[in-house]
Amino acid sequence: MLLSDSSRFQFTLDLTICRLLNGLWQVSGAHGKIDPEGAIASMIDYFDAGYTTWDLADHYGPAEDFIGAFRQQLVATRGPAALSQVQAFTKWVPRPGPMTRDIVERNINVSRQRMDTPCLDLLQFHWWDYRDRGYLDALKHMTDLQTEGKIRHLALTNFDTEHLQIILDSGIRIVSNQVQYSLVDRRPEAYMAKLCQERGVHLLTYGTLCGGFLSERYLGKPEPRRSDLATVSQQKYKRMIDAWGGWGLFQDLLATLGAIAQKHQVSLANIAVRAILDRPAVAGVIVGARLSIAEHRADNARVFDVQLDEADWRQIEQVTAQSRNLLNQIGDCGDEYRN
Repeated sequence: MLLSDSSRFQFTLDLTICRLLNGLWQVSGAHGKIDPEGAIASMIDYFDAGYTTWDLADHYGPAEDFIGAFRQQLVATRGPAALSQVQAFTKWVPRPGPMTRDIVERNINVSRQRMDTPCLDLLQFHWWDYRDRGYLDALKHMTDLQTEGKIRHLALTNFDTEHLQIILDSGIRIVSNQVQYSLVDRRPEAYMAKLCQERGVHLLTYGTLCGGFLSERYLGKPEPRRSDLATVSQQKYKRMIDAWGGWGLFQDLLATLGAIAQKHQVSLANIAVRAILDRPAVAGVIVGARLSIAEHRADNARVFDVQLDEADWRQIEQVTAQSRNLLNQIGDCGDEYRN
């Protein structure tokens, strides 16, 4: 096992997770061809190394099917007891419209079947249009399904602070909200983290490495052209870097993180992840798993060997203070998907 005990987090009373979650967005397409057999074998390797928590969604291509096959392979090779050590967090992302009990239950049953489990560990719900208040109906039906043992915990993905509060005030128990959060995009620090701390909601973060841009690979390199951006993640986060302050300021950030990494004898990516893990309300960071294509398990494990000090944070803040305010440009968490 690669990971230290500090990699574990008591997420709920009945769920302990790995603070580095394996993100399966990369199997949804436009990230390279995935070999299914190789992918399942790689998932077993992740499990053996201590990376036991998976983040996925109903619309991430074969992600839910991979989890189902992984569960079956795990039972065959490690025994049924091994299933209790796995946490698989999926998402339901419906089109807005009437949310009847039948619609909600049918969709949840599809995920249960694909993932080969009677009960979903965590269902993270996304809603595209706040003007349609059907999201509250959907969540109330999900609460009923939770009572019936088909969902263990309810969560959200890319909800803003205002609507998270509306949901909580309606009496629906939400354990986490998944949001974009990195040293480039620190919008959760404006409003979201405070509400989460007050109401006992965790943050799960994605985009923390900006699609791989927050790494030594781009330090000191010229600005990539659009044709150089090989994945949809790179295209997305290059736009975020442009909005934040541009390639020149981003190089200053990389140089600063690189110096901090050398000081602690870890990688630049380790510093970028550690910084967000240490922020208020953050339970875990989602790191993309390019199954059967590339893996960085050994390097990622070193995140838990480092602790940033005040001098490190002063250097980081000196750079990020020069950036544009993404809250003013984009809006609160998740608004980039609705504007």
